[in-house]
Amino acid sequence: MADPLDIDYDGQVVILTGASGALGSAIVEQFAEMGATVCATDIVEPDDESALLDPNHEAVHFYKGDFTDEQSVERVTREVVSDHDRIDALCNIAGTWRGGDPIEDTSVDTFETLFDVNLKTMFLASKHALPHLQDSGGAIVSVSSRSSLEGGEGDGPYRASKAGVRLLTETIAAENKGVVRANAIMPSVIDTPMNREMMPDSDHEAWVDPADIATVVAFLCSNSASATSGAAIPVYGEA
Repeated sequence: MADPLDIDYDGQVVILTGASGALGSAIVEQFAEMGATVCATDIVEPDDESALLDPNHEAVHFYKGDFTDEQSVERVTREVVSDHDRIDALCNIAGTWRGGDPIEDTSVDTFETLFDVNLKTMFLASKHALPHLQDSGGAIVSVSSRSSLEGGEGDGPYRASKAGVRLLTETIAAENKGVVRANAIMPSVIDTPMNREMMPDSDHEAWVDPADIATVVAFLCSNSASATSGAAIPVYGEA
């Protein structure tokens, strides 16, 4: 984990989607070490062999949920509020990548998967958390992508889904000005086991460690970032 920020999250409740993945689990750890009550949610449970989330920290509470399904999102949100009385921050970390084909060769299934996992989860989580965040004066941080800033060959639907995350972030910030802050982070290539397996010959030293991104997310959710809303924050490192 990166050096902790000098921010105290004691008494704060954070919901985090995509918690079982490399980036999500690093952000869960960051918030837990800073004193937050972390409500980690994913369709992948912590005891799954692919999960990287350590649920043993006493501050971490796991809620299984499919955030592409509105009923599941409603249930998890309701359970979190019932268990912890409030929501102070939402981190939309759930996401996936598909690419390699031009538009004419891209299947509808691939297109729908990307928009469901990258954009629909962010929309549904934000929709159902917002009333509680409005009560607490909380914050939302969502994961967009550096590649969403322009078109490119082979992964257009991915780029488009992540551009949607950025634009919905700006919309949420505008609609909740002075009440709920919303920001997006813009990674390039994150140093995860899956990315290393997919790109074994790349310069891994130039990639960004998930723990370093986690400190940015924790800062953006805190009152220390009270002047920042509607922003797209680069977390490129040297990638």
